[in-house]
Amino acid sequence: MSIVTLTTDLGLSDHFVASIKGQLISQNPKLQIIDITHEVEPFSLAQTAYYLNNVFRDFPEGTIHYIGVDSIPRINIGNEQNNRYPTIMELGGHYFIGCDNGVFSLLNNYQQASKIIRIDDFSAKFALRHPTRYIYIPAILALSKGKSIDELGEPVSAVTRAIVPQPTLEKDLVKGSVMHIDHYGNVIVNITEKLFNEIGKKNPFTIYFKRSQYFIETISKNYHDVPTGEKLAHFNENGFLEIAINKGVRGNGGGADSLLGLKVNDIIRIEFHPKGSKDSIDSLFPT
Repeated sequence: MSIVTLTTDLGLSDHFVASIKGQLISQNPKLQIIDITHEVEPFSLAQTAYYLNNVFRDFPEGTIHYIGVDSIPRINIGNEQNNRYPTIMELGGHYFIGCDNGVFSLLNNYQQASKIIRIDDFSAKFALRHPTRYIYIPAILALSKGKSIDELGEPVSAVTRAIVPQPTLEKDLVKGSVMHIDHYGNVIVNITEKLFNEIGKKNPFTIYFKRSQYFIETISKNYHDVPTGEKLAHFNENGFLEIAINKGVRGNGGGADSLLGLKVNDIIRIEFHPKGSKDSIDSLFPT
């Protein structure tokens, strides 16, 4: 049985997701279709990659992942540089199908892709007008029925690179940005535990937010290290810095996003205080 996952920005209030599933199951009733999410912010490649990177390795090798975000191809023979082709990437035993709009370059270790195939069959009358129905779904079905990836297009050596915010480093300072806010209002920052340890060298630190009256000076192991309603910072299971409120959700005091006034792309600043520095000494003798 083949597994197909769906990650899209289609939402669930319309018929589009059901249509995709209906087309797939009608032609291969043995498919197991799993929704990763259909609530990606419209056209957000960074958020798409965040969801996929967090879960795709939880699926068995051979899983086919459809990326339905900003998926309309752009093909102009006279202007090859700006073209966006339907593409299949084989990475770590998984298959990713979508538009080469930059999202493939945001997948973890994408440089280690076994194969990258540019789908070249646009023979269907409305292929470029309705690519999900006439390009992506046929490719998914072909793979699910055992067809080789090499039979679905021509190999290419690289994918389009996407530019997303990265942490900036200064002496004893890391500036990151909010890359995701989850259902609970927890704020995920693009600073990894590895980077935090490399720059911090176990020195004291202060995490500052947009609202200057709020700051955090410890890393918690889990949410219950602090009382209910109190703010905390910890590194989540995927290794990213997370700012949270213990049991803080809408209707129960609010999440970290609302209480700390944070939204996607806001700056989070971590200042380290090496032993012997003025900041470190001042912290011992507060005024």
